[in-house]
Amino acid sequence: MLKTQEKYYIADPSLKYSRLGFDPKGISAILENLVYFELRRRGFDVYIGKFKDMEIDFVGINKDERIYIQVCRNIPEDSNRETDNLLKINDQFPKYVVTLDEYVKGIYEGIRIVHLADFLSGKYRGE
Repeated sequence: MLKTQEKYYIADPSLKYSRLGFDPKGISAILENLVYFELRRRGFDVYIGKFKDMEIDFVGINKDERIYIQVCRNIPEDSNRETDNLLKINDQFPKYVVTLDEYVKGIYEGIRIVHLADFLSGKYRGE
């Protein structure tokens, strides 16, 4: 195992699971993997956002365009965990939470909450 705090994304997660077995607790990692490769497919350079004690899952930069994305399986009730870090960013670039949660969609304080399928299909921004 690699001993680092960096994140690594693999092109074919099935290779990992064929070797290590599938763990349902790893769904969030699978979602992040999907979002990472979708951003790369769209031409973004992708970074992990870190500032003090907060982390943004992805910062995508493509020419003059920048987006911030948090990824989660579902949004916990009575929790701002997924949105708090995004709210601390003081610029006007788009901010998203991408989730599998079917019932939590819309805009929360300027942050778009989108289902993974809508993100992958481009429906979240009118494509």
